[in-house]
Amino acid sequence: MRYPASEKLEIIRLVERSHLSARRTLQKLGIPRSTFNRWYDRFLAGNRRPASQYPPVKGVRRPAACM
Repeated sequence: MRYPASEKLEIIRLVERSHLSARRTLQKLGIPRSTFNRWYDRFLAGNRRPASQYPPVKGVRRPAACM
């Protein structure tokens, strides 16, 4: 299933704000972690703030360059 950009952003925000781990939240949403990680990497790369300034998302890996 393809998701429009607005839904991807909504899912990213939901995972960031969830009290559950990213893994568990994504399981509940039925979205593979690899798909979410790809969206999240693109999201971080497309924003003006460096990725290191974003709060960590429990259970989501960050590229080594961001740490």
